[in-house]
Amino acid sequence: MNTERRRNTPLAFGPSRRAVVGPPWDSQRYPFRLAETDETEDGSMELAILLSLSVAAVATGMVAGLFFVFSCAVMPALRRVSDPVFIEVMQRINVAILNGWFLLVFLGAPVATALTAVLALVRGERGILIPVVAALVLYLAMTAITRLFNIRMNDELDRSGPGGGTDPAAVRRRFEEPWTGWNTVRTLLSTASAACLAWTLALL
Repeated sequence: MNTERRRNTPLAFGPSRRAVVGPPWDSQRYPFRLAETDETEDGSMELAILLSLSVAAVATGMVAGLFFVFSCAVMPALRRVSDPVFIEVMQRINVAILNGWFLLVFLGAPVATALTAVLALVRGERGILIPVVAALVLYLAMTAITRLFNIRMNDELDRSGPGGGTDPAAVRRRFEEPWTGWNTVRTLLSTASAACLAWTLALL
């Protein structure tokens, strides 16, 4: 009798225990472990949104600040110089600004903003999705204006030659006022984009 009872009783750590397929714990008896996993994933998603949003806000603010400096300091200062000097300075600025740091910030801002929008959509954060998408649309509009107007006029200025060639006054007239006006527009757009991102940070 004792021998048969021992044979019919499964061993605590025998093959019958190892053959069980399933989670390493009973989700009904230990629901707190599943809750801990959900909380960890939720906290990681919140941190990712905060980091990407912070990067987007800082980078967009830096771009807006750069354009603002041109509107309120650089262009007013160059207004007082002669035509060849104005053209030469702008030509040098157009070359110097194409560096890795500027491109990292200028292109990184919309990437970080788009990433924030995707993470907010995945997590179901509808409250912050609207201002983030608005910030992205404003920034893309600013990028389009920069490409269509400011960069195009920069290229035309470069093709005029050193100091504007034989007629620097005409080159300056075609460049200065239109370029300054479009720079003001892109300053306002990028500032509005940064404001939307700052508002989103306040909502978190």
